[in-house]
Amino acid sequence: MFTKNEIQQGVTLYTRKSEQFKTVSFSLKWKTALTEKAAAERSVLANILEDSNGKYRTQNELRKKLDDLYGTVLYMDVAKRGENHLMTLNVDCVNDEYLNGSNVLAETLELIHTVIFQPNLKDGQFDPSIVQREKRSVTERIRSQYDNKTSYAQKRMLESIRPNSAVSTSADGSLEAVQAVDGAALLEAYRSMLEEDLIDIYVVGDIDESMLVEKLKALLPFGAREKRKQYAFKTDQHHESVTEQRVEEQQEMKQGKLHLAFRTPVGFYHEDYMKMQVMNGIFGGFAHSKLFMNVREKESMAYYASSSYASHYGLLYVMAGIDAELADKAVSLIKEQLKALQNGEITDLEMEQTKALLNNSITSTFDSARGQIEVFDQYKELDEHFNADMLKKGWAAVTKEDIQKMATTMQLEIVYLLSGKETATDE
Repeated sequence: MFTKNEIQQGVTLYTRKSEQFKTVSFSLKWKTALTEKAAAERSVLANILEDSNGKYRTQNELRKKLDDLYGTVLYMDVAKRGENHLMTLNVDCVNDEYLNGSNVLAETLELIHTVIFQPNLKDGQFDPSIVQREKRSVTERIRSQYDNKTSYAQKRMLESIRPNSAVSTSADGSLEAVQAVDGAALLEAYRSMLEEDLIDIYVVGDIDESMLVEKLKALLPFGAREKRKQYAFKTDQHHESVTEQRVEEQQEMKQGKLHLAFRTPVGFYHEDYMKMQVMNGIFGGFAHSKLFMNVREKESMAYYASSSYASHYGLLYVMAGIDAELADKAVSLIKEQLKALQNGEITDLEMEQTKALLNNSITSTFDSARGQIEVFDQYKELDEHFNADMLKKGWAAVTKEDIQKMATTMQLEIVYLLSGKETATDE
């Protein structure tokens, strides 16, 4: 799917020539160990690097340059995967082939170099006013997650079962960690990003791959770095039996938020990973799933009811919006749906619909260059020759017996309920 070129030890370039798109898409990913401190520093740093640089000193100057490049898009974001923190620079520019006498690609490459290697410094320091502004921006982003009751309930549940771990650590860090960020910490994070992080670079478009490889080698002079461990989360450590916790909290709200977490030894690197994906789809991943059809539709007990599989942490989550007084009944009904799977109560239609929707999801993801990059960046950790057909074949091979077996690996670890007061206003 992608052609691999190691341009330095620990710095890898992946290119994909495709006539599918009229744009050329770039994605540069810096990977390090996920900690609250690193997440906070890099979230602020990502905002600062996106804001301006040594050549385009203000947001307006940089936006004008992007407009001059026929609306080239440039942004940075942060994410987490397992026990890794990822900071990404994404750039999309129009292919020169569709413009007369333009040199957009070359100028975009120069701009990428500028953003990475020429930050907006004053006397060797990041501009304090920009630092404070972007700290406020990250702080507001974190607070918005707390204001969203579903996000808040999910985070509180994870903090209850996995305190001080990657599972419950936000990719933006915490409010306290962001407040502690200063110019010196940002400079050190920037240095570490350039010199120590593992780096993956992606390019997708109708490109001359060999030419682009040489240009990127020249424009992105990253040094070699140690190929240290990938901080892969190991689910095998969680085979032991668990004791179910129950945690309840109250806030000013009307709709109750019921969140459950099930532990499973089947994670992303496990041979049964794709079987668990299908199991999750039948359990609660889609609109035909047992949770949706029985908890939401048949019993009209929930405003929504679904499950999601956090494969990098060996957890499967259930989320339901309910009237708080129905919590016990809802938990019992959720457990019944899992028990049905464990008993092999699975229809041909459930199997067919789930596999079809999984196939559709990967097909639609591949309709965008960004989707191709993100999927490959994750699945290359399983197989560097990954393509969508590998997933489709894996899902196709899953049987009802496999689903039954996957369901039996799940152990309920926590029931978390966030409820409100009758006098509360709507969210």
